[in-house]
Amino acid sequence: MTGLPQFWLVRHGETAWSLTRQHTGRSDIPLTKGGEEAAQRLSERLPTRPFSQIWSSPSQRARRTGELAGFSRKIAIVDDLAEWDYGAYEGRTTKEILADRPDWMLFRDGCPQGETPDDITARADRVVERLRASTSDILIFSSAHILRVLAARWLGLPAAAGALFILDTASISILGYEHNDAERVIRGWNLA
Repeated sequence: MTGLPQFWLVRHGETAWSLTRQHTGRSDIPLTKGGEEAAQRLSERLPTRPFSQIWSSPSQRARRTGELAGFSRKIAIVDDLAEWDYGAYEGRTTKEILADRPDWMLFRDGCPQGETPDDITARADRVVERLRASTSDILIFSSAHILRVLAARWLGLPAAAGALFILDTASISILGYEHNDAERVIRGWNLA
């Protein structure tokens, strides 16, 4: 460890739509019983280090994951951490979308009536700016696709590179630095 701040990313616990692989952007789907149990077990997996801030997307699935992990009194809602707005593709699976549009790729094409890669890049970049200004550890609860874009932007990669970072429900990932604050790295990814 370098003594530089680390930023812990937690994907929310399981929902009915994450089980069926439906795109869940702005629909406010609750955690399943299994998702709640996994969220409670996060307290055993997260470090006891003092986080200066705990952020959550506005979704109940992210917020509830943070609450069940033991951070209910400290959570601040950060709108820029909201999941990708899937627009016309909300509630649909990738398989269903590809049946209509065989060449579609979320991270390259975005969604009709929803967000484009440029839209989500702008949101992720605002979060990166806030992280770069921090001198202490921050814990973040959010959803898969925005966290994947956040990781890509942390590394200075385009949003499309987020397609390379898979995240399971209730997984933990860590962004940070290596030797100094000019060397941004991923210190851990999709830790179960």
